[in-house]
Amino acid sequence: MDFPTLFIVPDWIAQHCRIRSVGGVDGSPKPFQMYDWQLRCTAQFYRVREGAQVGELATAFYYRRAQVVAPQKSGKGPWSAGLVAAEAIGPVLFAGWARGGEVYDCRDDGCGCGWVYEYEPGEPMGRPWNQPLIQITATSEDQTDNIYRPLQAMIRDGFLAERMKVGEQFIRLPNDGRIDVVTSSAQSRLGNPVTFVPQDETGIWTEGNKMTKVATTQRRGLGGMQGRSLETTNCWDPSEDSVAQKTAESKQTDIYRYHRTPPKGLSYLNKAERRRIHAFVYAGSSHINLDSIEGEAAELLEKEPAEAERFYGNRIVAGMGAWMQQDQWDARNEPREIPDGTRIVLGFDGSDVDDWTGIRAETLDGYQFTPVYGPDRRPTVWNPAEWEGQVPRLEVDAAMREMFDRYEVMRAYCDPPYWTSEVAAWQAAFGEKRVTEWHTTRPVQMHAACEQLLTDVVKAKTGFRHDGCETTSTHVRNARKAARPMNRYVLRKAAVHQKIDLLVCSVLAHEAATDAVAAGQAKPKRKSKMLIMR
Repeated sequence: MDFPTLFIVPDWIAQHCRIRSVGGVDGSPKPFQMYDWQLRCTAQFYRVREGAQVGELATAFYYRRAQVVAPQKSGKGPWSAGLVAAEAIGPVLFAGWARGGEVYDCRDDGCGCGWVYEYEPGEPMGRPWNQPLIQITATSEDQTDNIYRPLQAMIRDGFLAERMKVGEQFIRLPNDGRIDVVTSSAQSRLGNPVTFVPQDETGIWTEGNKMTKVATTQRRGLGGMQGRSLETTNCWDPSEDSVAQKTAESKQTDIYRYHRTPPKGLSYLNKAERRRIHAFVYAGSSHINLDSIEGEAAELLEKEPAEAERFYGNRIVAGMGAWMQQDQWDARNEPREIPDGTRIVLGFDGSDVDDWTGIRAETLDGYQFTPVYGPDRRPTVWNPAEWEGQVPRLEVDAAMREMFDRYEVMRAYCDPPYWTSEVAAWQAAFGEKRVTEWHTTRPVQMHAACEQLLTDVVKAKTGFRHDGCETTSTHVRNARKAARPMNRYVLRKAAVHQKIDLLVCSVLAHEAATDAVAAGQAKPKRKSKMLIMR
């Protein structure tokens, strides 16, 4: 590791925590030696901030909290249990920088195992909490067992029993510390001060089951005690707006996120490609038998294909009715520079105070991108919440006019609601043949345009590529099919707060590009000849 961290923590866990191999020939408990991915996440979670001072608690660390997204049965539960044990009685707080010769001796903290750890010069040192207060949290008791059961086994089989007394719903620790189990149906302990909170399967924590409130309440309690939290989860359905999704999409930089996503473009429905996906996401979890995983995944695929891919393929995929899976869109990410003067088309979708407004561009050879404008080179995406609650119309107008100045805009398809006056002004400035009102409320035309883009993205050997705009990728993921007569559909949001506006811009831009190519506007310009009369 090229950063300071409490290396003592994984060593302490290996010394004090014992696990048994399930189904192995030798069922005796062995020291918990972490897999590479577990060790990497542990080192990141206990990464110490440069310049940390003795006496600092959470603020001594580089990350305030962490999220680990890993597939079913990969080892999240036992790893979390090991961290809970360390947070309960181990040296998990920053205790200064070693100068050389310092040691951590378990006997100083009342442990009789005799273990001694010698620090290297410059290494951050650790100490235990004085009164640790920990809440293992999940939606149900069965879910908390993912962490609580391996923790109980670690206490029984190792050196932890001397100082940790196990009960049905809690574990008593020295100095009146304790480890509690909290579920959605037993939230009476919420609001209590806490020092560490492992939150399991936050991919199913939603407003509907009241777990979103649980998460925010616990974080307030952690803030008061300068404690930290750890989320572990399978992938989530992006239409549910789970706690895991909020964490993954947060722009805060003091959250450590670990999510090993499989190579893009591999189909989970193809058995050979599914095997490659499993081999990638389960790499390093040596207890996993890929044949066993394949059997479970194949059976779940029969009825819940999206769930199978989330659980075992470690991909964020939507359930039934999704317009396109996000990884299919992301697989076409191939950024490139588009020089001024290039022939392009534009797609514009506008709103006023709720939905977003955006412009997407596409070259006539099938490369789509979000342009930038103005002196600050801002992307042509406007979220009303970032502009005092209303889309800045003068900014949008300036951006649209800059597109016509910088590029050779062949066509601009604009959805006119809320923007009729602006579209009319653009038609007056650039011509009605170049600026067209394109109503997305027409089911026949909208269905055909959506199907055209969908086909050109997912078909084999497609030439369609895009710039990897993260906002557009998210809006693609949020889109669902809203049924219309004659087996047609239009686009709708998965939920009110999940926007799709940049996808609509992409549909309009691709429709404009398709029409421009069909009209012969992609052909090279004919060179003019000058005839000189003698």
